[in-house]
Amino acid sequence: MTTPNDPLVSTDWLAAHLGDPKIKVVDATFKMPGVLPLPKDDYLKAHIPGAVFFDVDEVSDHSNPLPHMYPSAEQFGRDAARLGISNGDTVVVYDSGGWVAAPRAWWMFLSFGHKDIRVLDGGLKKWTAEGRPVDGGQVTPALGSYGASFDAARVRRIEQMVANLAGNAEQVIDARQAPRFAGEVAEPRPGLRSGHIPGSRNLPYAELFDAATGVMKPLEELRKAFGAVGVDLAKPIVTSCGSGVSAAVLTLALYRLGIRDTALYDGSWSEWGVENGPPVATGPA
Repeated sequence: MTTPNDPLVSTDWLAAHLGDPKIKVVDATFKMPGVLPLPKDDYLKAHIPGAVFFDVDEVSDHSNPLPHMYPSAEQFGRDAARLGISNGDTVVVYDSGGWVAAPRAWWMFLSFGHKDIRVLDGGLKKWTAEGRPVDGGQVTPALGSYGASFDAARVRRIEQMVANLAGNAEQVIDARQAPRFAGEVAEPRPGLRSGHIPGSRNLPYAELFDAATGVMKPLEELRKAFGAVGVDLAKPIVTSCGSGVSAAVLTLALYRLGIRDTALYDGSWSEWGVENGPPVATGPA
């Protein structure tokens, strides 16, 4: 669970290393707009001791009207330093246990050059179920020292996604629930069309973890899940979702299967689904 090749760490491992000054714990919980209480309020009520709060809406490009788009490398470095993180630290990110946002923070750190970044398997849900300690209130760390460099190969822009429609050189996998993918229900963000990127596949992120424990499923089950929706793991893959957060759950699962060169469509449906946007397909994949 703690080899350099596995992005997950167990609750046992984190509990054993919690006092290490080079281990930085980050709560990256996220919720859809309008869902209360706010993730920050949940964090203030209960978090793993020493954890700082990673707000995906704050660590983003504030000049872009789309939700939580990637910031510049300079901003990411500043924001990471404010969280008390330095380049040489081992960073462990977690969320409430629904595998929604911790993988997004994990992929962002990887995209900005931080290789020693892990995700807590089962998140806060498993941690508290095991009776482990939690703290309340704000953690204010000492300023870290962080320099970031952006690896553009890990992220896709809308121009690249539109260009991919012609030949589908990259397989696009959508992490949203099936009714949203099929265009059978309205999008939770107002003003967006319903449906999916033409040619994309649908693998809802929730199918990749155990709902009762929050733990990610075994590797063979992950492999079967991708195969069941027609994904060829030997060909290039881009993950997508509603706003570039839950797509990273698919990215994490692929990474665990040894597929490290995938990309994430940052704008996802929040960008593609706008009125007068690119073509939209409906129905099943």
